Amino acid sequence: MKYKRPIVLSIAGFDPTGGAGVLADVKTCEQHGCLGMAVLTANTNQTETEFLSVDWLDKQTISAQLQPILSTYELSALKIGIVENLDTLLELVSFVKRSKPSIPIVWDPVLSASSGFVLHESWNEEALSQVLGLIDLITPNVHEVRRIAGPEDEIEAAFQLAKLTNVLLKGGHNSVRLGVDLLFEGGIPREIPSKSDPSKFAAKHGSGCILSAAIASNLALGKPVLEACQEAKAYIENRLSSNEYLLAYHAE
Repeated sequence: MKYKRPIVLSIAGFDPTGGAGVLADVKTCEQHGCLGMAVLTANTNQTETEFLSVDWLDKQTISAQLQPILSTYELSALKIGIVENLDTLLELVSFVKRSKPSIPIVWDPVLSASSGFVLHESWNEEALSQVLGLIDLITPNVHEVRRIAGPEDEIEAAFQLAKLTNVLLKGGHNSVRLGVDLLFEGGIPREIPSKSDPSKFAAKHGSGCILSAAIASNLALGKPVLEACQEAKAYIENRLSSNEYLLAYHAE
């Protein structure tokens, strides 16, 4: 089934506050003129300040949601958030690619909640390499890229990941060059600076979810990777400036 608007699917967790996870993703997609859909990977118990627990959905339950979406709708992009482990992620990505081989896939590798709750301690390197070979973009922050790739230097770590896929190294946690993102496309790094003073932004719960969903939406609209990342950065910066609270406003 084809709609006039491009369809973006989020495969991610449920956050009751709507600040992160599939609710934030769908809000973001709609604000970009896309039709947002969602497949749940987990139910989380959290507020914007406290992460209490996560209940992971098994692969069969996730696949049962995913299969009818893939067979019914013409999807234009896919965003992936929290998934229990890399084996599950690899199975899901492979399943999607068999059905939609040309669909662009953006993976936000959430390793811990913004409140500090750790979701993943380690990664299966072989499964990681296979996943990266199937996706179009991974969006780690400086802490995540070190934990995923290994090297303590985040630039070296990003270069390692960039051998297998495009990498957007987010600059929100970069103490040296705050707010400057680096896009490694085809292994070549390009800076995406902030258009405002990043020190004046109010921190937001789910900012990584919003950014990656915005990128997926821009890709669904047919924009190239660099432009998709640039416009997504402008979108998240507007959300960071939308209020003084931890939950962003999406509509003006």
